[in-house]
Amino acid sequence: MTAPGPRRETAVKTLAPDGATETIVVTVNGEPHRVARGATAHDVVAALGFAGRPLAVEVNEAVVPRAGLPACMLTAGDRLEIVTLVGGG
Repeated sequence: MTAPGPRRETAVKTLAPDGATETIVVTVNGEPHRVARGATAHDVVAALGFAGRPLAVEVNEAVVPRAGLPACMLTAGDRLEIVTLVGGG
């Protein structure tokens, strides 16, 4: 059995707008992100540059329809999975 390697710390990426006084940390596709308290799933999608693109979003393992993203308020510790469609051939 080998000893575990050094633990790699994952830096928290900030998606909160400048001037946001209160923030929370959510996980997006396995990586921590700091967002403004009161942010929605739509805010995260837009901040990542995915607004208007074909995608699927899960929050805490529940699929959220695109129309429901603006009403999906996030809380500290929420887990988002964002999957985009890629064309090609």
